[in-house]
Amino acid sequence: MKRATYPSLAGKRVFITGGGSGIGEDMVTAFAAQGAHVAFVDIVREPSEILCERIAAAGFARPEFRYCDITDINALQLTMDELATKLGDFDVLVNNAANDQRHQTEDVTVDFYDQRIAINQRPMFFTCQSVLEGMKTKGAGSIINVSSMSFHAKNGGYPVYCATKAAVVGLTRGLARDFGAHGIRVNTLTPGWVMTERQIELWVDDAGKADIKRSQCLPGLLMPHDISAMALFLASDDSAMCTGQDFIVDAGWI
Repeated sequence: MKRATYPSLAGKRVFITGGGSGIGEDMVTAFAAQGAHVAFVDIVREPSEILCERIAAAGFARPEFRYCDITDINALQLTMDELATKLGDFDVLVNNAANDQRHQTEDVTVDFYDQRIAINQRPMFFTCQSVLEGMKTKGAGSIINVSSMSFHAKNGGYPVYCATKAAVVGLTRGLARDFGAHGIRVNTLTPGWVMTERQIELWVDDAGKADIKRSQCLPGLLMPHDISAMALFLASDDSAMCTGQDFIVDAGWI
């Protein structure tokens, strides 16, 4: 896929959660190819290091990877502070990391519920908090919170995940007004069913393919680069007057 070029992204400092695989991996690659300085965290160490090597070998600035469990908010914020000190205050934040483990209502314990919140919801607020002062100093910034079409589509089989992803929209809208006063834009990016390696291995069987064909308005499979393309736009100056919105990339599923 030949991507659009956004001159305003060259030299920007970008922080991405969950950048070592899936959609996040493609986002790291896409921002680096735009000439941005990319930092990311993940709990998959070897694939993340290989990704950094691959990007550097392609002639782009080597991303800064740090192993970090985002459920540890103190560790997450310390890691962000260290990276901001090294690279400069972040211009772009992409809250991508999440876990869509399937579960049934009857099986959910308090510990499981709290852990889903700790992975899918809580870190988003505190990463936004971490970049706020630096973006205020710059007088600009773009925050992209990744949601999911799952709750829009009334999907079953993972109600707590749906609840956390619905909360992403609320967080975005709750921050947009306060952050906007400082020139900081906050938007939600909502993917449809994206064909990451994890999804293909775990969920995309014949029934799943039939569901995609029946539910999407557009034929074909939704790929990580389709989501990254929207992230690049939302991070760039081309979307300078877009904030508080939910940008859905799902081939017309919902």
